[in-house]
Amino acid sequence: MNNHVLHQQRTENILLSLKKLDYLSRSQLQTLHNLKGTRNANRVLNGLSQYLTSFRHGLEKVYCLNKNGRERVQATVIRKKTPNIQHFLLRNQFFIHMKRPTTWENEIKVKVGDMALVCDAKFDYKGVPCFVEVDVSQPMAKNALKIDKYKKLKQMTGDPFNIIWVTELETRRHKLTQLCEGLVGRVYTFNEIK
Repeated sequence: MNNHVLHQQRTENILLSLKKLDYLSRSQLQTLHNLKGTRNANRVLNGLSQYLTSFRHGLEKVYCLNKNGRERVQATVIRKKTPNIQHFLLRNQFFIHMKRPTTWENEIKVKVGDMALVCDAKFDYKGVPCFVEVDVSQPMAKNALKIDKYKKLKQMTGDPFNIIWVTELETRRHKLTQLCEGLVGRVYTFNEIK
């Protein structure tokens, strides 16, 4: 394959990753697309500026699709700078940590009878659905309400599933683990998945 074809394929793959995952940091794009060192990653991403919007978050740039990028990969969701960016980046870091499950879907609505919940992500592991919830310093009472819905889902369906929490802080792991008692799952912290 010639360099032009490889360049086009890499461009397409980066845009498709952003379509699937909404926002990615430079280091996440480096990992997902084997962009080698930071200088090379910055060069590649700067070369895609006609398709990408970026903004700083902490020490890194975060990227999302602009209008041209959305048109090129038929993305319908418009993403802009948001105060919730850490939530998206933490979810996507878990996607990378889990070796990019092919069944991964973001923000899936689960409805049983009159009960509905929206999980941050869902994927299958050995045929069992895994529901992913991301905790970025939201009130623990809000997390408890969500966990109660999962317990109700288990009672109503009896179907096996795993509940996975991803949190930034080690101090929140214990409380989330306690709240999830009776459910199958695990709590990950950012330090475990980075």
